[in-house]
Amino acid sequence: MKTINKFDFNNNKAIVRVDFNVPIEQDKVTDNSRILAAKTTIDKIISDGGACILMSHLGRPKGFDNNLSMSKIHSEVEKVLNTKVILSKDIVGDDAINKAKNLSKGEVLLLENLRFHKEETDGDAGFAKKLSQIADCYVNDAFGTAHRAHASTTIIAQFFENKFFGSLLEKEVKSIEKVMKSGENPVLAILGGAKISSKIPIINNIMDVVDHIIIGGGMSFTFIKALGGKIGSSICEDEMIPTALEILARAEEKSVKIHLPSDVVCAKEFSNDAESKSFDIYNIPDDYEGMDAGKNSIEAFKKVVLDSNTILWNGPVGVFEFSNFSNGTKELGNLVAESTANGAFSLVGGGDSVAAVKKFGLQHKVSYVSTGGGAMLESLEGKTLPGISALSN
Repeated sequence: MKTINKFDFNNNKAIVRVDFNVPIEQDKVTDNSRILAAKTTIDKIISDGGACILMSHLGRPKGFDNNLSMSKIHSEVEKVLNTKVILSKDIVGDDAINKAKNLSKGEVLLLENLRFHKEETDGDAGFAKKLSQIADCYVNDAFGTAHRAHASTTIIAQFFENKFFGSLLEKEVKSIEKVMKSGENPVLAILGGAKISSKIPIINNIMDVVDHIIIGGGMSFTFIKALGGKIGSSICEDEMIPTALEILARAEEKSVKIHLPSDVVCAKEFSNDAESKSFDIYNIPDDYEGMDAGKNSIEAFKKVVLDSNTILWNGPVGVFEFSNFSNGTKELGNLVAESTANGAFSLVGGGDSVAAVKKFGLQHKVSYVSTGGGAMLESLEGKTLPGISALSN
């Protein structure tokens, strides 16, 4: 892995693929964590005496869209980086070329939204080549887009001899490897969320790595029904019942212990204000649906979490967005944090899991919170990410 720490950027203009796809409300950035995540890489290049040309996408525009212009996040980027940032009106046009040409040591240039050009998502080689011509070297620090063979994430790398993993990208890759390749036993995977179908490739790939799998959230009801349980009106993928049974059988073959909830907090309607009752998960009344992991379930999961030395958490175990049904996910998060404090390595990834740890203030109490939802999932599925492989070729 060729990282930025192995190169002196003095007198070099580095074009850096960052992920500044941040949420905006009323022209203000509401969560700047993705900008903060890129700061280490940018600071390294600048402190070496280099210059930075930053490129990112923002949203999913179809051509130019002023609401998704980099001008909307420009001031927040300056604030986070604590330096003046020059803003380009275009990406590969005259303004970008001239501003890049005149960029001095220590300066930062932010290009316009890459996805204003369809050539970006098409992986167009001509577009990538034009981007490459305004810089001396290439750095990819956008793990969140590393699973896409886009012009700025993958294709551009072929035009550079000097191409590097940014600090964030390096951390992401090493964190996943720590779970999938070098994790200290016992290794635990906590898998939640609504659907088992979206997690099958992950389950199949991690089965040879983990010792325990906790299955929670909506996907647990498919397993419970497969085992003969009565799940009321809880979410269930009936077509996945045979697959659930296959997973249980395969886990037994490989001596992987699967832990399912024993009780569940239920309601008659999908609402935060709905009256809640707890039931044995195998005996939920017809007019109730499961909304959160129950107290007995969390107590049973406690020993597994605290005894683990490596933990992967992907997916909540309840409707944590509703405060009245968030306790299970919150308590499980607290257990992961406690295990981390005791020396375990914990990796949290996937949009809902990341949102949960942030909601409950646990993001600094786990070992690593991944910034790339889809990219992390594909890594856990065992896929080779084009943005990663492009840096090695």
